[in-house]
Parts: sequence; C-alpha cells; structure tokens
Amino acid sequence: MTDHPKINKRDFLKKAGVAAVGAGALAAPNVVRAQAPIKWRLQTYAGASLAEHVIKPSIDAFNNAANGEMVIELYTADQLVPQGELFRAVQNGTIDAAQSDDDSMAAPIDVSVFGAYFPFASRYSLDVPVLWEWYGLREIWEEAYAEVPGVTWLSTGSWDPCNFVTTKPIRSVADLKGLRVFTFPTGGKFLERFGVVPVTLPWEDIEVAIQTNEIDGVAWCGATETYTVGWADITKYYLTNNISGAWAGSYIANTQKWEALPEHLKTLFKLSMDSSHYYRQHWYWWGEAHYRTTGGKLELTTIPEAEWATIETEALKFWDEVAQKSPRNAKVVEILKKYADTMKKAGAPYRYG
Repeated sequence: MTDHPKINKRDFLKKAGVAAVGAGALAAPNVVRAQAPIKWRLQTYAGASLAEHVIKPSIDAFNNAANGEMVIELYTADQLVPQGELFRAVQNGTIDAAQSDDDSMAAPIDVSVFGAYFPFASRYSLDVPVLWEWYGLREIWEEAYAEVPGVTWLSTGSWDPCNFVTTKPIRSVADLKGLRVFTFPTGGKFLERFGVVPVTLPWEDIEVAIQTNEIDGVAWCGATETYTVGWADITKYYLTNNISGAWAGSYIANTQKWEALPEHLKTLFKLSMDSSHYYRQHWYWWGEAHYRTTGGKLELTTIPEAEWATIETEALKFWDEVAQKSPRNAKVVEILKKYADTMKKAGAPYRYG
C-alpha cells in the first residue's frame, strides 16, 4: 500500500484557488450574457398597420434569436423623424437603422432615383432581387453608399406594384390629368408628364386628405396595402395598369453602429432581412390577386393596352434622361435595358406579349 503525499493547509488553499479561477473562466459566457444588451432604434417607412407585415415579424424573430445580446426597437413612419429626414437621422446617429426606399428618404446618392418605383423597371416582384443579386445592382449600391460617410447600405428587396387607387375612375390616359395623388418623388416626376399632380404628405395624414378631397387618391401601392391600411374604405377605383411591378426598398444602418456589432449579430441581422424579403414575396403575391378578386370594395378599371403602351414608351425616354445625370446612372439604365430585353426574349412566363 502506497502512502498518500501529505498536503498541508497552504497547498490545499493554493490548489482550491486555481480550481476556482478555472471554474470562473468556464462560467464567463454567463457573465457576458448578464451584461446589458446592445440596443438599436430602427424606423421603417411604413405606417403601423403595414409594418405589421413588411418588417415586424422579422424584427421580432431577430430579437428572439439574439438571446438577450441585442434588442431592436421598431418605430413606424414619421414616429421619430419625418420620412424625408430618415437618411440623415441614420447618418448622424439619431436612429441606428432604417427600412425605406432610397428615393423618399432622400439618400444623397445619384442612384436613389432607382429606389421605390422607377417607372417600368420591373414587372414582377422577383425582378428586384434578380436585378440586385444577379445583374450587378448590389455592387453599384455598395459603391454609391461607400461615398457617403456614416451610412452603410445592407440590402434591397421588393414590395408591391404601383397602381392608382382613387376616388375618381381612370379609364384612359386623359383621365390622369389633374389627379392629385400621394406618390413617391421620382415616380411623381414621371407622372407629371401626363398631368398628374404629385403630393407628399406624412403617412398619418393620407386618410384624412382623401376624405376631405385634398387629394384624389394614391399611386403608392397595390391592392394588398390598399386593403391592409384601410384606404380601400375611402376610395372607389383601382386601376389595374401599374407603372412598376414592384417597389424596391433598402435597409441601411449607421456605419459606426454596424461595424461595432460582433460578426454573429451581423449575420443574424442579414438573415432577418432575408426573412423579411421572403415574407413580402409571398404576402404581396397572394394579396394582389386575393383582394382584386374577393376584396369587393373597389371597382377595377383598365386603360386599354394600346393606349397604356404610350406611357411605357415615354418611360424609356425618362430612363435616357436619368442616364445623363451621372455615369453610374447610365450604367444602371444599361442594366435595366439589358434585363428587359432578356425577359422579353425569354418569353412566358417571364414576359407575355
């Protein structure tokens, strides 16, 4: 039988201390989780009822998956800052991130005109992610935003088409003349060629403006949003022709706040954006057909195809004018023309007629 070595009290305390340090090191992750979470404030372009679909599910999922390490507080249209000041608010750190088109948040980049509803740039919602991910627009947007200090562009996805929803019927191009509609900056400039009077208002004022005849309706969305936000209750007509098949909207973040995030939280936020993009693809595709056929509140009107073609032809002239604004704009227009030609050559179901 071998005798055990003698351990005096001092040796025992030394070894116990080492063990305690080791246990403390193993327990460190619990200490990290106990720290206050990173907090972001994110404002969307959308009003409360619309935000329930276009962003809230993905932010709720992010907050849940972040497991206490980070919390994003979501604010709706104009809640913290007016929509037209949204870009600057992210840039100066008033808010940490935003979901909006480049156009209406006044992003000071040349390609901002292609955000929201650039006329006839897309026919279907899938056109937007394809243009950004497979035709080079992602790299162009990264380049453009890299020239502006303080803001990092993160992602662009698609929303709904741009149809007229009005209190007056539209059955010909001539009926557009004099219509006062809430719409987006670039889309509004294009529609002015046909006598439309574009109007910019805070989101919460639109309903009252329609009810008091201050405006005749909106050229801001498709059927899904019209019914979701309640505009179908105070308008009468829905024009099935649209000037764009899908709204292009972006996510941006304050550069300092974005770069300070650990990589796993950056990845999680990117996944949440993709989740939002995916949800909108099927929600809008379902809603546009569902509300047209079963909504029951709006009379559908249509401008004959041959007459509507004159507006499409005018849009190509508008493209060429925008292309002259900068070499980068010219590059985007070149891509849009190439894409349109490819879709036309591909035929149905990519393009019909």
